[in-house]
Amino acid sequence: MHLSPDQVIYWQYGFLKLNATIVFTWAIMLFLVLGSLLITRKLSTGQTRTRWQNVLEIVVTSLEGQIREIGIADPRKYLAFLGTLFLFIATATVATIVPGYEPPTGSLSTTAALALCVFVAVPVFGIAGRGLGGYLRSYIEPTAIMLPFNIISEASRTLALAVRLFGNMMSGAMIVAILLTIIPFVLPVVMTALGLLTGMVQAYIFSILAGVYIAAASQTTRS
Repeated sequence: MHLSPDQVIYWQYGFLKLNATIVFTWAIMLFLVLGSLLITRKLSTGQTRTRWQNVLEIVVTSLEGQIREIGIADPRKYLAFLGTLFLFIATATVATIVPGYEPPTGSLSTTAALALCVFVAVPVFGIAGRGLGGYLRSYIEPTAIMLPFNIISEASRTLALAVRLFGNMMSGAMIVAILLTIIPFVLPVVMTALGLLTGMVQAYIFSILAGVYIAAASQTTRS
């Protein structure tokens, strides 16, 4: 039993390593890219639509609705980024039913990378929404004494995003692995189902928090 997919090494040459985290991260990205290409290659604006287009529209509409509920006036501007975060984490969770699969979100390096994406996206969207001067002024609001606290807040919430997702995903996988060695029948199946539910909740929470941070930075809220 291993604590992280980083410990599963498929190939190594000197200091170069190809571990399960890298392999399954790229596998998920390839799956999402190919899936999106296949689903969107024959989109229709008429009454007759494919089953996959209906599924895609449900997903997009649901994501837009959730982003709008955060307080973002124009969810389409942020749909690509927030939707990709959600779909990546959700797919990484659902794929745990595949034998031999190691969820990359069980590695701190993966969750840290996702959190860094949010860390970079916040000022990018903030500057786009408020301008460079307006975004920088937000660090000294309501007074200049808040500058160090706002900077610390930026770093601490990024760390919290990474650790929260890593802890929840790794703990679920570890519980299932332990139960599988002790009671190798019904209970691990139940815990796996519970882990899938927990993973989907974590994907939702991570995406929503990212949206909240972006909305606060860009101030694209509804009146």
